[in-house]
Amino acid sequence: MNPNFVKPIEPLLEKFPKIAIAVIGDFFLDKYLIIDPALAETSLETGKIANQVIKIYHSPGAAGTVTSNLSALDIGKIYAIGAIGDDGTGYELINDLKHLRVDSQYLVQDTRIFTPTYTKPIKITGAQTEEQERIDIKNRRALLPEIEASILNHLTACLEHIDGLIIADQVEESNFGVITDNVRARINDLAEQYPHKVFFADSRARIGLFRNLIIKPNKFEAYRAVYNRAPQAVNLAVAGECGQRLCQQTGRPVIVTLEQDGAMICTENDVTHLPIIPTSGAIDPVGAGDSFSAGVVAALCSRASLEVAVQLGLITASITIQKIGTTGTASPAEIRHRVQNLLIT
Repeated sequence: MNPNFVKPIEPLLEKFPKIAIAVIGDFFLDKYLIIDPALAETSLETGKIANQVIKIYHSPGAAGTVTSNLSALDIGKIYAIGAIGDDGTGYELINDLKHLRVDSQYLVQDTRIFTPTYTKPIKITGAQTEEQERIDIKNRRALLPEIEASILNHLTACLEHIDGLIIADQVEESNFGVITDNVRARINDLAEQYPHKVFFADSRARIGLFRNLIIKPNKFEAYRAVYNRAPQAVNLAVAGECGQRLCQQTGRPVIVTLEQDGAMICTENDVTHLPIIPTSGAIDPVGAGDSFSAGVVAALCSRASLEVAVQLGLITASITIQKIGTTGTASPAEIRHRVQNLLIT
């Protein structure tokens, strides 16, 4: 690892408790139902198997995963901006966010929408776990105009309190999630009006529609945004070309994530490739992109250069992928430990 990247990291970690970051987007609840097959019963009414749940746990998902990572990094103030249902699941989600020190005053609750939920039944047999078919609860219509208006008002109100804004656009159907066309247009305008604040977008389906801010597509999302078709494979040269073309559209640098190849920073005139942080043993990549985003934005809000920020994002992700069977996070202590090991090797 290049020591020039490592030297600024400790001062950055010390600044994290002094900064404020908001996450706007689609807040889901990840709900896990642990099932013991040995306790299964047969329904008298239907004759079908009635699985027995022995444990329930849940955590914020989608945009909530980003806030979990920010909390683990010891960010001083964290805000959630979005819309969920005024229902029991919404209560669970807000309570989970509270335990993460996330301020939910800008999270709209409304009885006319669902709290998006991924329910994951998991069968436990001895030491073996087997995830069953997932049950999804999502909103199947466009976001109501009055809820959208509330989100826009909350975005404006929150902006004065924060150093950075992370956009987490999870829902693939256009205008069904929080980041509607109108919300995205407002974000694009605000990013231009407030160049001293960090604006950073991650979007599964519409990354190419953001302007005036840093975007973080993976190499496949970058290709789809440029060529409007799904790729079969994307090598480093093509990823760099797509990143540069997206940079021309956004007017800001583009970070393209490359799975096992790390990440690249693309400007109109240059492409900088930063390799993955080496790890050993089993890995679980679930949530790695969110931990990467949290690390990058936390560093940028602490006035790091973009290269140092991306390096910190890669270090953060290298820690979370080694936490098997859970959507992992990385603490400042774990980052310090990882950096020390990298310098020794």
